[in-house]
Parts: sequence; C-alpha cells; structure tokens
Amino acid sequence: MTVLPDGFVPISTTSRFRFACHPEVPCFTECCRQLDLALTPYDVLRLKNRLKLHSGRFLEQYVIIEWDPSLLFPQCYLTMIDDGRASCVFVSPAGCTVYEDRPGACRAYPVGRGASAGRDGGVEETLVLVREPHCLGFREGPSQTTGEYFAGQGLDDYSRCNDTLLDVTQHQRIRNGFRPSRRQLDQFILALYNLDTFRQEFNDGRITLRRPLRADELQGLAGDDEQLLLLGIRWLRQELFDE
Repeated sequence: MTVLPDGFVPISTTSRFRFACHPEVPCFTECCRQLDLALTPYDVLRLKNRLKLHSGRFLEQYVIIEWDPSLLFPQCYLTMIDDGRASCVFVSPAGCTVYEDRPGACRAYPVGRGASAGRDGGVEETLVLVREPHCLGFREGPSQTTGEYFAGQGLDDYSRCNDTLLDVTQHQRIRNGFRPSRRQLDQFILALYNLDTFRQEFNDGRITLRRPLRADELQGLAGDDEQLLLLGIRWLRQELFDE
C-alpha cells in the first residue's frame, strides 16, 4: 500500500471540495514559487505556440532537461527565476502571464493526477487532493466535484494528449526490461518536445516511418502540432520498440 505524504488525500472524480484562486486570496501566486514544475510535451506545445517561439528556442530559453541515469527517460522542467524564491518565469504580481496556456499541473492544482496503462488497454487514473499549509484557496469558491473542477480548468485536452504518451513510457517491453540507448533518448526529446525540428527533419526526409503516412499525419507535417505530436509518438514506437 502506497503511503502518501502529509496533506495528500486520495479522491475520485466524484469527490467534492471547495477551492478557488484569484488575486484577492492572500496567498495568490505562492503556488508559483519554490517548485519543480515538470513539463509534458503538450505543455511545451501550448507554451511555445503562445510565445510564438520555435520549439528549439523555447527549450533553450525556458526548459531544463534532466538526464538522470536513474530515470528511464529524460525529464523536462520549466526554468525558474533566481530571485531567492525559485519563482516561475511566467509569474507576475498580477498573476500568470500565460494563463490561457498554463501547464496541466497548474490547471489541475490543488489536485494531482496520475495515469497508468490499464490491463485492458485503457487508462487508470489516480487522483489526490493536495492541501498545502500556505494555500488559502480552500476557503473560496463553490463546492464542486473533481470532474467539474477539471472541466472548468480546461484539462481535457491536456489529459487526452498526455495519456497517449503511455504507449511509449509504459510500453510492455519496458516492463520486460527494455532500456533506451542515448541515441533513443535524444529521439525522445526530438519527437516529443522539439516538434518544430522534428517536423523539419521529417519533411527533409532525414527521418521516416516504415509505412505510408495517413491523412492526419500529413496534417501534422503541414502545421497541426497536435497531430504532429501523435506522429512523434508513433515514430518513437518504431524507433524504440520496432513497431
């Protein structure tokens, strides 16, 4: 049985809680400081498009890639400001400057969501309510279910795209002991986080699929980043697992 840290309470999509965050809450933006914010590929997609940056430039300017040998795949973290409080690079006194495209973890807070591949091929979801001592948002807002809160925070697209990564990160071959090479780890970052370079490499013929491209995949190469991300996942399954 997993022992959760203090303040972490298991919940479900039908659990109810009261929470809201806005400038009138005394702790406003405190949750944007002293944190390690892991970024999913979809987070990077939304942020680099919001800032109108090439994905390679976004990675250079805003992302720290952790190549920890104890981790199966590299982890990307958002750069924090060296202001003595490790503040998010996008936080301001008025709040989040990229609010409409903020990362999924920020949207879900104070709920933590985990996903794993189910035995039936579906996705098993694990949810916890995080009650941090500094957060006064639990005094605000109406009572709502977790599902209602997620819908209001616009999490559906984030969860859908993030869950497709399970086809790579929780592949059966990994469970059987597969470990990627350094070249394959570079491919992981290219296909999932550096989408604009991945598109250029594909369009230039330097990387290919071993089957004809479908219409949706061609849309990704033509400019649809969400379709391109799905293509990147399929290409990784080819390169890592020979599928």
